[in-house]
Amino acid sequence: VALALVRELGPVVTALLFAGRAGTSLTAQIGLMKAGEQLSAMEMMAINPIQYLVSPRILAGLISMPLLTAIFDVVAIYGAFVVGVQLLGVSSGSYFAGMELSVVFKDVLSGFLKSVSFGLIITWICCYKGFHAPPMATGVGQATTESVVLCFVMILVWNYFMTSIML
Repeated sequence: VALALVRELGPVVTALLFAGRAGTSLTAQIGLMKAGEQLSAMEMMAINPIQYLVSPRILAGLISMPLLTAIFDVVAIYGAFVVGVQLLGVSSGSYFAGMELSVVFKDVLSGFLKSVSFGLIITWICCYKGFHAPPMATGVGQATTESVVLCFVMILVWNYFMTSIML
């Protein structure tokens, strides 16, 4: 359980949740700023919208995804502990011994690198879709939907490639 969570399930499920929750917010926020011509106003004030809006969001994605993945992993491992030890009667010593034998540093590093790359992919796609949304309410909604679908597909495809490289 711990190996599957640390290596695969933790980063992927967290990335899917992050894309669905934070990704939609990123796309909609930037898309609405474009529709309200706030991006044009920034350019008129000699403020680079990419530097002012995208850079902090990408940095936040790079920091928050590994932290959220770590929280997800800890909570899920504890949940598996409760199910295994409390409900199924497995001894807690054998649970932790099995976890210690199966999970190595390479697995933790693999999950960490995946979560960082997923954070970059999600924020990049969502900011791009927000900047290129048609400047009307329906265009922002369409761009938000497109960004989430594209993020989901890219997460699964990128996970496949990273898993095949890191084995």
